[in-house]
Amino acid sequence: MDNAQKTETYQRVKRDIFAICEGESSTIAKMATISCVLKQAFPHYYWCGFYIVDPVKEKELVVGPYQGTLGCLRIPFGKGVCGTAAHTLETQIVEDVHSIANHITCDPKSQSEIVVPVFENEKLIAVLDVDSDSLASFDEVDKSNLEEIINTVFA
Repeated sequence: MDNAQKTETYQRVKRDIFAICEGESSTIAKMATISCVLKQAFPHYYWCGFYIVDPVKEKELVVGPYQGTLGCLRIPFGKGVCGTAAHTLETQIVEDVHSIANHITCDPKSQSEIVVPVFENEKLIAVLDVDSDSLASFDEVDKSNLEEIINTVFA
């Protein structure tokens, strides 16, 4: 998918997600909807879902709503791409997950990844994790659009 097609798909996806989630108060329902709509729209999205900040173990993520193969159940802050995004509070784009020393292999077919922190009331509540089974699947187009989705739905 070239950047023009990707941008066009994101425009449609954003319209759909914003309409579906409008007025919804359930964080879990919004996460489930975002995961489903994104996974269905992009064929290179191998795994798409959320890891939620554990309310008891605040420096740990626990798997939340997702679409795809089995996910890791827990990820400590600072470990892997998801844990790094939770620790730094910044979106992470990784072209080759196997090149990262602290990568967590939940599924060996995963090759590249983007992770976007999710904030509610200025507090980190989760990360959106998207994996691809191809190298270098994610770029600034994905980053800006996924951040817009997250920042709009969880505002």
